[in-house]
Amino acid sequence: MHVRGFTRDESSGVKHPGTYRGLIEKIPYLESLGVTAVELMPVFEFPINDCMGQPSRPVNYWGYDPLAFFAPHRGYAQGTEPGCQVREFKEMVLAMHQAGIEVILDVVFNHTAEGNQNGPTLSFKGLENRVYYMLENGGRDYRNYSGCGNTLNGNHPIVREMIFHCLRHWVHNYHVDGFRFDLASILSRGRNGKLLPNPPVIEAIAEDPLLADTKIIAEAWDAAGAYQVGTFGNFRWAEWNGRYRDDVRRFWRGDPNMIGPMATRLAGSSDLYQAGGRRPCNSINFITSHDGFTLNDLVSYSEKHNEANGEENRDGETENYSYNYGAEGPSKNPAIEAVRLRQIKNMMASLLLSQGVPMFLAGNECRRTQRGNNNAYCQDNEISWFDWRLIQEHEDLRRFCAALIGFRKSEPTVRRMDFLRGRPTRPDGLPDVGWFGPSGGEVEWSADSRSLICPLGAAPPDDPRSPPNHHLLMLIHAGSDSRHFILPQSVRNIGWRLLLNTAAESPDDIHPTLDGPPPPQNNVVTMEPRSLVVYVARDALPKR
Repeated sequence: MHVRGFTRDESSGVKHPGTYRGLIEKIPYLESLGVTAVELMPVFEFPINDCMGQPSRPVNYWGYDPLAFFAPHRGYAQGTEPGCQVREFKEMVLAMHQAGIEVILDVVFNHTAEGNQNGPTLSFKGLENRVYYMLENGGRDYRNYSGCGNTLNGNHPIVREMIFHCLRHWVHNYHVDGFRFDLASILSRGRNGKLLPNPPVIEAIAEDPLLADTKIIAEAWDAAGAYQVGTFGNFRWAEWNGRYRDDVRRFWRGDPNMIGPMATRLAGSSDLYQAGGRRPCNSINFITSHDGFTLNDLVSYSEKHNEANGEENRDGETENYSYNYGAEGPSKNPAIEAVRLRQIKNMMASLLLSQGVPMFLAGNECRRTQRGNNNAYCQDNEISWFDWRLIQEHEDLRRFCAALIGFRKSEPTVRRMDFLRGRPTRPDGLPDVGWFGPSGGEVEWSADSRSLICPLGAAPPDDPRSPPNHHLLMLIHAGSDSRHFILPQSVRNIGWRLLLNTAAESPDDIHPTLDGPPPPQNNVVTMEPRSLVVYVARDALPKR
């Protein structure tokens, strides 16, 4: 979430819009949704004005342009007295913790606000330019692996020490719970810009005892072609799983050859993490983030629409794996709106039922839109701000998402610490995972297949005195036509009850109390186009 954008719109109704205090006022909403952690977009001090004191053009809304690494951004403070941003940020963190919500910071240690050789001298250039930055052409120019003009020399001993002091400062003075490192692959580069096999700064962050209780998350790529998803650092590092994002988007769009990748992502991305001794929790699963389409726009636009950025729509990612389902942008056609809503539910359900750690963009639960802008870095206006009227307008979707989050938090079966192996984990027999085709037999792994049945055997309870966890039966259909799914013989005669059906209208789309209807007696479930159905059962013993 963006600190300012979350409450800046007048629809937020807070006393202190666009500030740390405004965020405090919205904590009850986060609690009602079931959120356990917030990842804040950059809060390191960044310039609002240019070096001449005039408002920057374009506006630096996102904040990925750090000026002072040790200070909270003053523009998000309500007060105006010196140091008020320190007090207000601490108050926000404390309030989040009192609500049981962790605070993770999006940190930028890959470049600074000083820019390239044409940029201002504000700090590091004047201190020791050749130490703090990667230079080329005899020191006249700056290497640019960040896409922002310069690249911080993170593996120089002096710069490395500065990064450590900064991280410790935010942990021990502000009590934040973790960090997401923007364009973290830059920290894998040596002083000459080449990727290192064992980057000192990455190893040291993972091994620093003063950071031992924090979460460290990498955006494991950079703007110069490095892509290290699955190989970044060691088991201490989690990663934004860009492969998860792309594969889930493409599967639900109906692309060919995606049934295998979809199964792999649902199961925790063992292809990326198991060989290196990691676990499913090293994968931060996401479908949308600040960078790209919102989830609503992902199913409403086939092309980006960034004209408001003033770059003639050249900026932003071109390949978004999106689709508009018949109309570009908002539509009053009931059929188009129905399939868009279903696809949003499909992707949210996939995300929250996958092994790994789910992350979603603030506003996905109520169809927040950026009007097709997939690079709103300079849009400090209604394009980026959270419109709180959408909560009431799409209350059914918010309820669906909150119920899914609640189910996930209560079910270790979808939060396993180890990778699935296809073996029973309890005496009543269901393997921890199985894969079947819609006919109830072997999976159709062909290019044309878009249907899958996946039973998940319940994880053993942590406490033997606790009631058993639930088995899950997932029926997944990304095809554009209806299809009959025949339940596999091994899962018949079990007391399944419907958890969710993305094709059903609210409130029948989800049953938070797990008391939905059982499958048809003939064991044939008719799946609507582009839909997801999930059943749950307490045990795998035959129903009486």
